[in-house]
Amino acid sequence: MTREQYRYPLAWRRWRRPCRLLARSGADGSAPLSFLPFRSDPEADALPAEIAFLLREGVPAALLARAAALARAAGTDAATALLHAGLMAEEPYYRALARALGAPFLDGPIPFGPGLRFPDSLTAGLAPLVTGAAAPCVMAPRGRQIAELLAGAVTRGGPAITTPTRLREAVFAARGPEIAAYAADTLERRAPEWAFGREPANRPLLILGLVLFTLLCLFAALPPALAFAATVLAQVFLLAMTGFRIAALFSGEPAPEVPPLPERDLPTYTVLVALYREAAVADRIATALARLDYPAAKLDIKFIVEADDCETAATLARIPFPARFEVLTAPPGEPRTKPRALNVALPLARGSLLVVYDAEDVPEPGQLREAAARFARAPAGVAALQGRLLVDNPEDSWAARCFTLEYAGLFGVLNPALARWRLPMPLGGTSTHIRTQVLRDLHGWDAWNVTEDADLGIRLALAGYEVGDLPSGTVEEAPVLWRAWLRQRVRWIKGFMQTSLTHGRRPIATLRRLGPLRALCALALVPGTALSALLYPPCLALAVRDFLLRAAPPSPAFWENLPTGLALTLFGAGLVVLTLPAALGCARRGWRDLAWFVPVLPVYFCLVSLAAWLALFELVRAPNRWNKTEHGLARSSRSGRLRLRPGQIRLASSAAVSSAGRARLSAPMKRFRASIT
Repeated sequence: MTREQYRYPLAWRRWRRPCRLLARSGADGSAPLSFLPFRSDPEADALPAEIAFLLREGVPAALLARAAALARAAGTDAATALLHAGLMAEEPYYRALARALGAPFLDGPIPFGPGLRFPDSLTAGLAPLVTGAAAPCVMAPRGRQIAELLAGAVTRGGPAITTPTRLREAVFAARGPEIAAYAADTLERRAPEWAFGREPANRPLLILGLVLFTLLCLFAALPPALAFAATVLAQVFLLAMTGFRIAALFSGEPAPEVPPLPERDLPTYTVLVALYREAAVADRIATALARLDYPAAKLDIKFIVEADDCETAATLARIPFPARFEVLTAPPGEPRTKPRALNVALPLARGSLLVVYDAEDVPEPGQLREAAARFARAPAGVAALQGRLLVDNPEDSWAARCFTLEYAGLFGVLNPALARWRLPMPLGGTSTHIRTQVLRDLHGWDAWNVTEDADLGIRLALAGYEVGDLPSGTVEEAPVLWRAWLRQRVRWIKGFMQTSLTHGRRPIATLRRLGPLRALCALALVPGTALSALLYPPCLALAVRDFLLRAAPPSPAFWENLPTGLALTLFGAGLVVLTLPAALGCARRGWRDLAWFVPVLPVYFCLVSLAAWLALFELVRAPNRWNKTEHGLARSSRSGRLRLRPGQIRLASSAAVSSAGRARLSAPMKRFRASIT
């Protein structure tokens, strides 16, 4: 790449004319990015100060006019528009800024002095240097800070200048252990009652077991009349817990349409993607995020990779991202979980709204615009919106079909109903949009909980917030092999158990915070889910034995038949909540070809029960183990979004690619770089 190509990557074309980036996509998001020539207006307004100095550096005036026009349209500063749209690379811009200010530019190691802090030094873009350095401090200004610097008189002895990327990398290298501790322990230090913590689960499980054993002993010692009443009350309570899922079948009101926000009113949006051993799909998520229909100047996209994941880091390093993309390396530390990685990036989020995506996700291009419009018109108490997750490879295996049906019932039927009723909702872990300040007030995610999404949903409810429904889809990839499915499901149910133990430490306080109805809903959806999975096979066997194999004639007295009638009702309700939400979700999506598989779900939930028992065992032996799900293995794609397109690369996530193989991939990588810039 020549020097001019490096400085102005999007301006360099056959005729060296300025150009603009158009992220055009069809309904399935499969259309490639394209570049069209831009003709500057000779009567354009005067350039903003934060880019006007670049004229002296030889930057084409038409390109700067384009950046100014983008800034006016989005309501941002021109420097951010210039860099985030990829009209100019970050390093030549900040070198030119240093020359304009008459300040030294630091392009090597940064010798920090006392007072360096995380995250304060990065959010301020200012860090102290050691005594005797070229300047007392170093700055990596962003946005309107740049115009303020240029407007002020920079005297001798002022700050040195560097790029935000170089400053961030230097701070992470200098304060690695501090950042790792911040990401792992902030919630436990500031709100220990809401944190699972690093202590083993043996003690709370032992206490819970003793309590249950004591209750069973007391039940056995009760007089027959009291035992009868206790049995009926327990059955009614279980029916009430099941009622939320049954009532969702009859709550079919679609989410109301909301008008879009004008471009200038859209907030800055932070997108977080935690990646670990995801080289196989890293280019796919990067392409999907490049196609987001949102002003580039208002996007803050952060990939977080682990320090020892060299393959994913290398895949991302080969992509020439514009400045709206950042790649953060989480410092080594425990636990090795997704929420810890997200906590590394949370303090650096520049958006007032934030969304989390998984590595295999392909969100609808307009999802951020729709979420921003719904947040703007929702009351302040709506802290989060949960998007619809759609499994896109049901034809791959029996496991993938059952997984698709399960998601259709959860995200197409149950969650929208809970949102309409303003009841607690375990979040989905991906396509979860949230107000950034609310998330910071709740001290981020619980790094020691392996289903941080369910835990965050309960903490939002405990803090008095609500979760809304976002009727925008995100395509996901279901595990293809049963072994991969089982490992993932063990982690999920283990996390539900962790969340139940965390917020069950003070049951009276939890009940008081939530209120009776919300507490019953939370009990049904989190501990109730884990408990029903544990008890499903024995309860199914008892039901078959008592009602089919040894059916007794009914008693003439109503009250004597009541326990049996409630048991039959509970059994039937259980079958309803296992099957009908999935069938209704498929009908709403138009997936009628999957409806014939719905009767298989009771058998599928026997495997869910196996996962629950393995989760209970793992909760004792390895409570913080993160069972990694491998992605990029889908062989089919119903929408076409999971298929690799010509400009994409597919690398093995668990084995190195040979040099010959990398050579064969070089041509597609060049095409991909052209599309992602």
